[in-house]
Amino acid sequence: MATLGSITPSCVPLTTHDLLAIGQRFGIDYHFPEASDRSQPAPCVARGQVMDVEIDPTLRVTHSDLDVLHAYASTSRRAAPWFLSVILEGNIQVGLGQQSFQLQAGDAFSAHFNEQTGLEVLQPAQQRLRILNVSLLACTELPSFSSINSSPIDVTLPTTPVLHTWQVPQFLIHSLEAALASNRPVERQRLLWQGLALQLLAHGLPAASHESSDEGKAVSLRSGLTQRDHQRLERLRQQLEHSPNQDYRLEQLARNAAMSPSSLRTKFHRCYGCSIFDYLRRCRLTQAQAYLRKGYSVQQTAHACGYRHATNFATAFKRAFGIAPHEVFHRH
Repeated sequence: MATLGSITPSCVPLTTHDLLAIGQRFGIDYHFPEASDRSQPAPCVARGQVMDVEIDPTLRVTHSDLDVLHAYASTSRRAAPWFLSVILEGNIQVGLGQQSFQLQAGDAFSAHFNEQTGLEVLQPAQQRLRILNVSLLACTELPSFSSINSSPIDVTLPTTPVLHTWQVPQFLIHSLEAALASNRPVERQRLLWQGLALQLLAHGLPAASHESSDEGKAVSLRSGLTQRDHQRLERLRQQLEHSPNQDYRLEQLARNAAMSPSSLRTKFHRCYGCSIFDYLRRCRLTQAQAYLRKGYSVQQTAHACGYRHATNFATAFKRAFGIAPHEVFHRH
């Protein structure tokens, strides 16, 4: 049974003492590089909230939504079989051993580390930072979730620390945002976060940890998609993600992918789990969230994201996120 709770209440200040207390709970050392006097660092480092979802004794999801006032750094001291982090807004610097990366919204990383080689993360100041973390806490297989009759997925752990960066598919970003905006009952949220956590693990674990290249080719063959199909579909998906406001027609998209319209419909759904125009709608609505948070009006946002009528946009937005578009700016 999952438990959903907040480590911090909504929109409260996080002082250095608060972060140090959280660090003791989760085995994290916090540092405050902007403090001129290390004995008395800036009392308020950030303002916001941190939500913690314990799905299973071996699996935890944490979401932080913070206005970072002073830069702070963290070093994880406990070993973690796998730790995944998705940057929904803002930017961070992450390092492990000799590796170091700058990541921004839409990026993610997966890490396997131990007590000797800790994961280091720097959160720069003067930004809104929204991050979703998935922690696989024990054993070498994912939870079986017997309540929904799932079979455990074997995950072979690396013998040395690993830091792997990756891009989060836009449809998955959309699903995460919808889940965070959801007001579903706790039991429904438990199922929702179980599914999303497994999707993130499926996308974010380095290929060597769960399948060989030969096995990956076999999966492609069983799905009926060739490597060329995947390449064409991925180019098309990226086009929709980067320019969702364009007026797309199935026939033209099919020509661009060198497929027939019926073949494109079938293969896109098989590859990404949704129809091509469902995916386009998700991209438009995710883009709309960003515009609304910046203060754009509902009418401006609708037109900027490819909707001809603001009423149609508002209906689609509320269906996807559970709130009306005009509520977004006031919430953030």
